[in-house]
Amino acid sequence: MASSSRAMSKLPMPSVAMASRMLAQTPRRAIATRATAGKPQNALTRQFRRGYADEAAPARTPKPRRFRAWRWTWRLLKLSLVGGVAYVGYGTYQDRHPEPQVAPDPSKKTLVVLGTGWGSVSLLKRLDTENYNVIVISPRNYFLFTPLLPSCTTGTIEHRSIMEPIRTILRQKRASVKYYEAEASSIDPDRKVIHLVDTSDIKGTITETEVPYDMLVIGVGAENATFGIEGVREHSCFLKEIGDAQLIRKKIMDCVETAAFKDQSQEDIDRLLHMVVVGGGPTGVEFAGELQDFFDEDIKKLIPEISDRFRVTLVEALPNVLPSFSKQLIEFTESTFKEEKIDIKTKTTVKRVTDKTIEAEITRPDGKKEKIVLPYGLLVWATGNAVRPVVKDLMGRIPAQKDSRRGLAVNEYLVVQGTRDIWAVGDCAVAGYAPTAQVAAQEGNFLARLFNNMAKTETLEEDIRELSGSLNVKPGNSAEISRRIEETERQLRRIKDVKPFNYSHQGSLAYIGSEKAVADVSWFNGNFATGGSLTFLFWRSAYLSMCFSSRNRLLVINDWFKSKLFGRDVSRE
Repeated sequence: MASSSRAMSKLPMPSVAMASRMLAQTPRRAIATRATAGKPQNALTRQFRRGYADEAAPARTPKPRRFRAWRWTWRLLKLSLVGGVAYVGYGTYQDRHPEPQVAPDPSKKTLVVLGTGWGSVSLLKRLDTENYNVIVISPRNYFLFTPLLPSCTTGTIEHRSIMEPIRTILRQKRASVKYYEAEASSIDPDRKVIHLVDTSDIKGTITETEVPYDMLVIGVGAENATFGIEGVREHSCFLKEIGDAQLIRKKIMDCVETAAFKDQSQEDIDRLLHMVVVGGGPTGVEFAGELQDFFDEDIKKLIPEISDRFRVTLVEALPNVLPSFSKQLIEFTESTFKEEKIDIKTKTTVKRVTDKTIEAEITRPDGKKEKIVLPYGLLVWATGNAVRPVVKDLMGRIPAQKDSRRGLAVNEYLVVQGTRDIWAVGDCAVAGYAPTAQVAAQEGNFLARLFNNMAKTETLEEDIRELSGSLNVKPGNSAEISRRIEETERQLRRIKDVKPFNYSHQGSLAYIGSEKAVADVSWFNGNFATGGSLTFLFWRSAYLSMCFSSRNRLLVINDWFKSKLFGRDVSRE
């Protein structure tokens, strides 16, 4: 081996290069065999092996850059999912494990809130309950998300998914709040007391009592208006409460099963499967769309023999449906209803209702009026608000309210005219705005800010009195005390500068069936009108974000998936 090395060292450089190439072409197995035979490897052989390994290593192909965006998108999606789960989990934990509440302070004013609707709950949500002794009175011990109530009538959403217990809401406040499940029968503004009546099925020894107040907020809403039309209250279904939605759902299946009864007459089948909705506002339009979806997607598949007999008719006294929406969306809604075979009868006023027919008067395009009779199986009355008895009684006790007809007239700060310590929000208040949930919620938020500022004002005024009294006691600190007084007065002026209530319209939404919706949304200084399937997704996401709690959102999402996957439940309770 030594002689071979000496011989190779004597070779000229070209010969060395040739030998290197020959060794590089030598199979690796042969080199390994010689190594295992105990023959020593010199430096040149090791160099050749490294060269062989370098030549044998495959070149790395760089990954295309276009996949990097997908990888980052997937990472962000996973991060968002983890963050969302953590947020919901933390919120759920806080709801289930609330902190101890502060006991009421008898020295503070008593604030009584009547009702658990949009206005009252919006007030309670933002109110600092440590500043007052708060009492809530309502015969309904839950908050109802009314925009999704039409979906409950057909089983798209279960009714408990849009209900939030009022005690759960009140338990999240820092200071404890009392709640009485009762109905306010009368309010005495002179004595500052509210007369309560226990309207529950199970009663104790005491069924009536009085609750005094220093400040009162009335948010009892309104009841259904029948406009004095004969038979409406006796034969119609309304759509304001959970009980109304449950009754409608039961009657829908009653009509269907009765129409499918053996040897049923053709006349009765046509009547039973004719559903009439009175009221062309968002509630009536959404219910008509939900009802048509229910029959197209579920009932017709289960009972095909009556699939061509079902009809929905929408009756509206005005020239068109959805009068608060833009003309473009009104036309889109009417064309969509025409595709869905929903009959729209505008300029039609109901005159009389019996147990099987509706007598109405329709105004033709030429101005002539014609009487028509509509046989029906189900009649849903979704129009008009009327004053509740407790509000009507209070209006009779206040001279300044004698000219008011639609509710309690309020000023720009929502104070009931003719009083100093009574406020009104929602459908029971006449503030110059449409009686919608959006208006009521903003009114409740305004009152919460107003009451919080009023409490801060009293605290700052008390601080100023104490500082002013200490000027003579501690003359050496007069400069510091004067500075603190000036700063406190500046804070007081800023807090007292409360602007009157001003409603900010955020837009209007309505579902029109066939997974389509219309939206008239405020956009900068104008409105953005859109309709269709993408608007339907926006409608769902908007209502989902407006749900009161994470619990409601999860339940609603679950109901949507369940009804889409398995269909709506057609069983009758």
